[in-house]
Amino acid sequence: MNNRQTALATFLAAGLTAGAALPVSAETANTQSPASLVTVLTAADAQTQLMAMVLTTQAVEQGETVHMLLCGPGGDIALADAPESATAPQPPREMSPQGMLQMLIGRGVTVEVCAIYLPGLGADAEALIEDVGVAQPPAMAATMLAEGASVWSF
Repeated sequence: MNNRQTALATFLAAGLTAGAALPVSAETANTQSPASLVTVLTAADAQTQLMAMVLTTQAVEQGETVHMLLCGPGGDIALADAPESATAPQPPREMSPQGMLQMLIGRGVTVEVCAIYLPGLGADAEALIEDVGVAQPPAMAATMLAEGASVWSF
């Protein structure tokens, strides 16, 4: 392994260890309907981010219960001080990835960033837009593994 790979492996191991140590509330897990769709967004490209929002919106309109996980560059659309690519209107309907994300939140979609996303930025939950949380790895894994759940990854 080169120095960059070693550093990345160390960072990931530390993040996963930190995430595993986060408390998981059974009460929280039991108050939400089980997700029938988990959308995982990691792409940096604004068109891919927007298409993930469009397809997730279609799933909501078709009655699916959705949980969204934003990691890496995908997490940037949940920042209060998001990059312009997340907030700039995209053709053909002049919607932005963050605008559609906020619409999905308003429609009851649970949205969380990966447990290691904010520590990687040197930030805390205050950096996120309203109603976006931080995923707890055990609970997120259970959501993704739940019987009947589909996972879409962008």
